[in-house]
Amino acid sequence: MTSTATPLEAAPAGAALHWRALEGLYASAPVNSLFSSQLTITGEGTARIAFDVDERCYHAAGAAHGTIYFKMLDDAAFYAANTLVTDKFLLTTSFNLHFSRPVKSGRVIAEGRWISGRRRVLVAESRLVDAEGEEIGRGTGTFQRSRIALSGLPGYAAGLTG
Repeated sequence: MTSTATPLEAAPAGAALHWRALEGLYASAPVNSLFSSQLTITGEGTARIAFDVDERCYHAAGAAHGTIYFKMLDDAAFYAANTLVTDKFLLTTSFNLHFSRPVKSGRVIAEGRWISGRRRVLVAESRLVDAEGEEIGRGTGTFQRSRIALSGLPGYAAGLTG
């Protein structure tokens, strides 16, 4: 995925602060304590999650379960889209994913990129790349503004203060 997004160093101060707060929001989500992962907002409309796959993620046949693919693809696309929405938490309304290859262990990168929409519904895509640089999965999601204010979420607020 190529990006024409505004990188952090060129972003207005308010945008950079919002991106750091989104990273804080990700880190604060209880579900993310189950995974060794880290979100980095790489620019407007882009997000990157690095995570480690090991045997705790396996299905019965000894490779990462599809729930891992979905979670990381959804999160990367979600956070890429939420970089463009500074007041409300987005909700995933649909997500399609395609499995390309199994992964057994190692570092996997989820790359998310906003595609379209800025008002009520946003569309973003994401892909997973394994440690060898091979794409192992891809997804596209639609995300809708919720009534939940980002500023009211403790993880987001903590990210604003550093």
